[in-house]
Amino acid sequence: MTRQRRLVYDVLLRDLDHPTASEVFLRAKDQLAGISLATVYNCLETLTEAGLVKQVNLDREPSRYCPNLNEHAHFFCMGCGAVEDVAPASRDGGLQGWCIPSGSRVEKMEVAMRGLCRRCAAGEEHSVETAASGASAPDRSAN
Repeated sequence: MTRQRRLVYDVLLRDLDHPTASEVFLRAKDQLAGISLATVYNCLETLTEAGLVKQVNLDREPSRYCPNLNEHAHFFCMGCGAVEDVAPASRDGGLQGWCIPSGSRVEKMEVAMRGLCRRCAAGEEHSVETAASGASAPDRSAN
């Protein structure tokens, strides 16, 4: 893995906050001043194609990147903009409770939930960085 790809991957693993490419760039350039936004985009594309990260899209917002390779949903806070992983309640990867058409096979599932995080729901002022504080780090191993 190239130095730039390793740095971009490390940025994703460090905070686990589903950053956009621009946010990854800002964090990466603190450690490697010569890195460009184009390089970050290329690294993210390569990491996604290699199956090391997932690209997360919500409506018309910029893509975000997630290193959690387990099946999970995403909770988007409409108050502060935080994004958190939500593990499925069942062992079947979250398919229980869904009426999958007979004979079909699910290859990939993407679920996005929108609402208010605990702090926004309580009316607390906070930054996005603290929205997910206290959340356990997801298991990054592939199933």
